[in-house]
Amino acid sequence: MSLVLDDPQAPALPGAARPAGAPATAPIGAPLVRRLLSHLGNSRWTVPLALVLAWEVGSRVGLVPPRVLAAPSAVLVTFWTLLVSGELPSNLLVSLARVVTGLGIGVTVGTVLAVAAGLFRRGETLVDPLMQMLRTLPFLALVPLFIVWFGIGEVPKVALIALGAAFPTYLTLFSGIRAIEAKLVEAGRSFGLSRLELITNVVLPGATPSFLVGLRYALGHAWLSLVVAEQINASAGLGYLINNARDFMRTDIIVVCLGVYAVLGLGTDFLVRLLERRLLAWRPTFLER
Repeated sequence: MSLVLDDPQAPALPGAARPAGAPATAPIGAPLVRRLLSHLGNSRWTVPLALVLAWEVGSRVGLVPPRVLAAPSAVLVTFWTLLVSGELPSNLLVSLARVVTGLGIGVTVGTVLAVAAGLFRRGETLVDPLMQMLRTLPFLALVPLFIVWFGIGEVPKVALIALGAAFPTYLTLFSGIRAIEAKLVEAGRSFGLSRLELITNVVLPGATPSFLVGLRYALGHAWLSLVVAEQINASAGLGYLINNARDFMRTDIIVVCLGVYAVLGLGTDFLVRLLERRLLAWRPTFLER
């Protein structure tokens, strides 16, 4: 029986040469590699991962000395050591307690002042000039004064965090209240709503988006204030770990604590986003998602 070499349906022999003009057969892994490269090119994590990889390589070859910046692998080992020993969780709980307390006080004070200034002209006259003046003061300039007033215990730390959280809450909520459309208020009055009912059913719900934006800013300011506050003679907390690590030039511990700060900031912002989706589910922009 003869073998027909010109038959296009005949299977190709392993050693047979590819005819001229025939398309080249791509390697088996080529589509997977192209898909991976395409995914990396469109991923938000490509640049951060590349920077971490370059950081690790630079540390390995000696371009980045450990006393300047510890390698990512060393940071991970230190993180696991602090986690297993319980040193990181115990200090983290102290910092969380300070932030929760200061944030609660700051958001409450900022909300009350914003409602008073936003709803009443006399309240604006009494409150707004003082708040606008105080918000321009830098935090570091207030630290010595807080130490003189409150000592070096927990009070100045919580007060500094509360101050940092109060201003963004006040500014955004005050702006949200004043931005309520007059037509909505007139519509509420036409339905016979009293002044209190207008405030609770029209004004405050309409200002809720601004309040949530202010809450996100307040969280960012609270974490920033915590970093400053824990430099005030702290005996526990993430700032305490950073201060000790600075004295012993332990850059790995410093990077671990900074990473924890960053993760906590992102996590709390994510929680506010979830709250925003629930409270503002009636908005068209959320209904379309």
